[in-house]
Amino acid sequence: MFKLYFPVMALLFFVSCKSKNDKDALPPLKSYPVIILKTFDTVLHKDYAASIQAIQNVEIRARIGGYLDEVFVDEGKTVKKGQVLFQLSTAEYKAEVAKAEAAVLIAKAELKKEELEFKRVKILVEKKVVSTSELELSEAKIRAFEAKVKEALSVLNNAQIKLSYTTIKSPYDGVIDRLPMKKGALIAEGTLLTTLSDAHKVYTYFNVSEVEYLEYQKSIASKVQSPYNEVELILADGSLYKTKGRLQTMEAEINTQTGSLAFRAVFDNANLLLKHGSSGTVRLYKDVNHAMLVPQKSIVEIQDKNYVFVVDKNNKITMQNFVPGIRIDNFYTVKSGLKPTDKILYEGIQTAKDGEEIVPKLINYPIF
Repeated sequence: MFKLYFPVMALLFFVSCKSKNDKDALPPLKSYPVIILKTFDTVLHKDYAASIQAIQNVEIRARIGGYLDEVFVDEGKTVKKGQVLFQLSTAEYKAEVAKAEAAVLIAKAELKKEELEFKRVKILVEKKVVSTSELELSEAKIRAFEAKVKEALSVLNNAQIKLSYTTIKSPYDGVIDRLPMKKGALIAEGTLLTTLSDAHKVYTYFNVSEVEYLEYQKSIASKVQSPYNEVELILADGSLYKTKGRLQTMEAEINTQTGSLAFRAVFDNANLLLKHGSSGTVRLYKDVNHAMLVPQKSIVEIQDKNYVFVVDKNNKITMQNFVPGIRIDNFYTVKSGLKPTDKILYEGIQTAKDGEEIVPKLINYPIF
């Protein structure tokens, strides 16, 4: 009996020790920050990359060839409408005008001569000295010389226009860009002389999704306030432009490749801080009423579906699918699949496992 009892006691002791050691070997539960979903009214913003363009920006090109005699402006200077910017050589164009003027005088003299001849022939016809055919021939010559006068006047007009092209003026108030051609340069027709930019107002172009476009149009159709009640501009250095802008217009077609549509906002630029071709970020603000928002960092995307880790009453996490609405900044609105008071993981979704028991650490909602 003693021999049998001892091995049994030893076995029970071994099993007890092993169970205790296994329990001690279990890893500690992981702690994750969690938030409780809720609905609220707030104002959120969304940022869009934007390109900035002057309200007018045109290239100033030579319409004729010649030597650049004078440059009356400098790079970066402000000019007024009608101000002379460049002067091309005029000698050959003045000569063409003089030649054309002489041709006009000759044509008019020949016409005058033929008109006198017509009067003489008419008297002879009345006296029946010559036939009426002579009078008809004289009339035809008059019409021919009248045409020559018109032709000569046209040539003169073209010569005068070319001469006027030697003086290049500003088409509107603006700022001069770089001057690639210097005084004395021989330039050809179409040569770029500078670029003139009118940036007292600027356009900012940015792309919105088709869903956002439809939302914007519905708000206009229902005659309610636009969902984007403020338009701000963040500059390249991260600073906020002090003047707010307004939405003005949009493109006529949706880009089939990106599914987006370009909007245009306009900003006043009285101090000319904003330059043509610069970049920035347009920020649109939106009133959100009774909305439930899920932070982007809490969402797991799997095969075009969106999931969050929901924490149950036993502190176990389960992946829950939901349907997102629009994206606003770093949040998605919830269309369906989640409800207020649901407790979800805020961070740590990369290491969390479905069915895992955790130690939840409740934190404040991140936008408040």
